[in-house]
Amino acid sequence: MYKAMKLGLINFWFYDEEEYEFYDGKLLLRGKNGSGKSVTLQSFIPLILDGNKSPKRLDTFGGSDKHIDYYILGDDKQESTSYLYMEFYNDNEDKYITIGMGLSAKRGKNVDFWGFALI
Repeated sequence: MYKAMKLGLINFWFYDEEEYEFYDGKLLLRGKNGSGKSVTLQSFIPLILDGNKSPKRLDTFGGSDKHIDYYILGDDKQESTSYLYMEFYNDNEDKYITIGMGLSAKRGKNVDFWGFALI
């Protein structure tokens, strides 16, 4: 059985490069309100695991104000590329699998995205 080992964000929302490690398949995020815990987790469930970029899936309160390009461009960038990834490990087979997504945005254009897997 595969267990989550780490997840990472590169150039996504307020993160330049951030990596979180799991312990025995579990992750604990602590911080003050507004520190990014929810955005970090909501980025992985709809994006990494099922590719759903809809605003309602990206907002922890189910709103539709924030589109995927907001998390890539913010308020000031005209063009940017982001990466999200998650690594899993199967200790029975001593195998790692990393899944991820790249997102490329230009202000006023549709966001391009691609998935990848490293086995």
